[in-house]
This record gives sequence, C-alpha cells and structure tokens, in this order.
Amino acid sequence: MAQNIKLKIAGIEYPMVANSPEMEETMRTAADEINRKFNSYDLKYPDKTTLDKLIIVTLNETVNRIACQKKMQQLGTEAKALQEDVEAYLAKLK
Repeated sequence: MAQNIKLKIAGIEYPMVANSPEMEETMRTAADEINRKFNSYDLKYPDKTTLDKLIIVTLNETVNRIACQKKMQQLGTEAKALQEDVEAYLAKLK
C-alpha cells in the first residue's frame, strides 16, 4: 500500500511516495545518510552552495554504487567459476 511521506534533505522538505513500509524505512535511512554527508560537506566547504554540496554527495554516492556493482559482477563471475569447478570435481567422482 502506497503511503505519502515527507523527507527533509539539506533543509528542504520533499513529498515522496513509499510503496511499502520497508521502502519507507529505506527512503528515511537514505535521507538520513544524505543529510549526514551533506552536513559534513557543509562544515568542510562553507563557501559552497547547497546545490554544490548536494552534487558532491551525489557524485560520491554514484561512484560508490558503481564500484559496488563492479564488485558484485566480479564476485558473481568468481562464484560461477567456483561452481563450475565443484561440478567438474563431483563429476569426476562419479
């Protein structure tokens, strides 16, 4: 069941729709993380605009997401190779 929620990011409130309680929790956690990172950049770069700081947060999060996707692909390839090795080993035992 969809639920209308409000998230405050960098002092600005955004109306959002969460399609489940789990999604609402995830969205609130994400907003908290964005605000934490934004606040650290706010202290580090007080002369930058809110938009500049949000862009830095977005860039860092996107870089992390891409790195995680690449790692997942690598792990998937390694898991497949291990599975093939185990299957070949078991086939030899028969």
